[in-house]
Amino acid sequence: MQLKLFVIPIKNVSEAEAEMNGFLRGHRVLAVQKEFVADGENSFWSVCVEYLDGTAAGTGGRTVGSRVPKVDYKEVLKPEEFELFSRLRDWRKAEAGKEGVPVYAVFTNEQLAQVVQKKINTKAGLKEIEGVGEARMEKYGEALVQLLTQAPTQ
Repeated sequence: MQLKLFVIPIKNVSEAEAEMNGFLRGHRVLAVQKEFVADGENSFWSVCVEYLDGTAAGTGGRTVGSRVPKVDYKEVLKPEEFELFSRLRDWRKAEAGKEGVPVYAVFTNEQLAQVVQKKINTKAGLKEIEGVGEARMEKYGEALVQLLTQAPTQ
């Protein structure tokens, strides 16, 4: 896993925006964190991109019409994080089975990995995860937090 930092100034945004978009098209992105820095005319966006090294989003060994390459979370996560991640996936599978929905409708692998990596164990913390809105919080937040607070690795 690698990090790439971008600074996108409010003035003359095109060049920095084109550089970042070109980078994003060519890499398998795991997470993006952004922060706006207000400094009058010198204001800018600071963007940190976590990506898998050597895995281009446009290639990655795929053939035309195939799915996006899968992330091997055993490589991305530390062993103790992967253990918790696996338990969260088991819980997610059970929840999805009860409701008759696909597992990604509960939480995606990427969301679960971020929960583990950021060591989140509160409902407020879950709101930091991209794609986790009020509906998911209402439906799954309490059960997930309970599972996280019982986890020995948290």
